[in-house]
Amino acid sequence: MSSPNIVLNVNGIEVIYNHVILVLKGVSLVVPEGGIVALLGGNGAGKTTTLRAVSNLLAGERGAVTKGTIELRGERIEALTPSALVQRGLIQVMEGRHCFAHLTIEENLMTGAYTRKDGKAAVQQTLDKVYAYFPRLKTRRTSQAAYTSGGEQQMCAIGRALMANPTMVLLDEPSMGLAPQIVEEVFEIVKDLNTKEKVTFLLAEQNTNMALRYADYGYILESGRIVMDGKAGDLANNEDVKEFYLGVGGAERKSFRDVKSYKRRKRWLA
Repeated sequence: MSSPNIVLNVNGIEVIYNHVILVLKGVSLVVPEGGIVALLGGNGAGKTTTLRAVSNLLAGERGAVTKGTIELRGERIEALTPSALVQRGLIQVMEGRHCFAHLTIEENLMTGAYTRKDGKAAVQQTLDKVYAYFPRLKTRRTSQAAYTSGGEQQMCAIGRALMANPTMVLLDEPSMGLAPQIVEEVFEIVKDLNTKEKVTFLLAEQNTNMALRYADYGYILESGRIVMDGKAGDLANNEDVKEFYLGVGGAERKSFRDVKSYKRRKRWLA
């Protein structure tokens, strides 16, 4: 069921690696036009696999969607190549930044425009816009990416995605390995791009606190299943989410003896 304001509709997908390892077990989520949706959960929960299923990058990892459907604006996209998806406005920023180390920041950014067919002037206009959002990249534009900081490389990876003129960006672990003030800077830019450029975001993030501050809606993944979803504000105030994902539950720290109560309180594990 696809309504006109739903950009992405993931319906009951299963993903298997190496023909045997079931990683996602019936994951369903929707991303509305102009929204920021967060995919939350610990390491190994299935967040990156979900993004790769959408952007069709699973084959390189010997993975495949074996059940369910994925629709972009009402069109089934499971069989499309990643480059065909880029042409439809969907692009993924991979976890771990993945800049071309030997290229300068500006050369890295320009590689993002390789699918553009609207001429040099339009590409230059987008580059100017990227520099306006990421002034630090403008300052470092002639530096080799290998000699820039983790924060600058993350900004470069997002900037490179923007050079393709996307309408939807899949952002995988944008906060990973970055200092807190840089994380905040990156999320502020995401919010800006969402508000001013109308870019829709689906972001996978372990930093639940930060993600829920900036997202409109969140899905919590655990062991390949969606165990809870809701408006970001509701999730941030949910007692279970506070305790298990935000670390602000009960007054005292849990000990290993309390594992049973952890299982009991996590009602969705029953």
